Amino acid sequence: MPGNVQSVERAAAILRLLADEDEPQALAQVASALGLAKPTAHGILRTLEDVGFVEQDVPNGPYRVAADLFHLGRGEKLDPNELRSLSMNWTDALAARTGESARVATFHRGRAEVAHHVFRADGGTQVLVTGSVVPLHASALGKVLLAYYPGAARTLLRQDLPALTTRTIIDRVALQRELAGIRDVGWAGSVGEVDPAVAGVAAPIRDRGGYVVAVVGIEGAIERVCDDRSRPRTALVTQVTRAGRAISRELGHGRDR
Repeated sequence: MPGNVQSVERAAAILRLLADEDEPQALAQVASALGLAKPTAHGILRTLEDVGFVEQDVPNGPYRVAADLFHLGRGEKLDPNELRSLSMNWTDALAARTGESARVATFHRGRAEVAHHVFRADGGTQVLVTGSVVPLHASALGKVLLAYYPGAARTLLRQDLPALTTRTIIDRVALQRELAGIRDVGWAGSVGEVDPAVAGVAAPIRDRGGYVVAVVGIEGAIERVCDDRSRPRTALVTQVTRAGRAISRELGHGRDR
């Protein structure tokens, strides 16, 4: 039985991305959001434009879904219960391997909401956080969503950036630089930005077409999560990014490649 056609999956992901956004998206935004090389994204966009599925107001300008196909992006979002079910085994394993609490979050109703939470194994004071909200600009989970999910970035433009600690990034230019770095390395860190004693690491979760639909990460005391230079430990970053790729495969990303 023949496998899936990668170019068709990528075209569908681009259409869904463009249809989800209220504003047209530039080539660079499309490429980074879907993890595609710019030439690849450009070739697909040109084809979609040739067949009338996307359009531009001016040559080399941003892209949007053609008006008569706008309904393509208004389907159902990833169900939180489905995400929890598909990610549960990998999130449990992540918590066990790192010794830290692990969480999966999605961008929902303009916020970064926790869909699944696994407690740190050694006990202590623990509060169930499933369904709670984490700050987009300060948490590792939120920063991944900002870096890859255009809707999250657009939401933040309408909000203040409160200083939760002395380390919280509240300058928008500095935050944009950090988000660009996250897209370059494929993961985000947060050291003392939400709580002065807590650090986090997070990585994206992609669906079949490469669209970032959720994020997985860990959180714990800075002295455990970071090295003596206050940088997330490489071994923990590796565990988190592997968990992100594993959950992405559960959603169909990377299969039949």
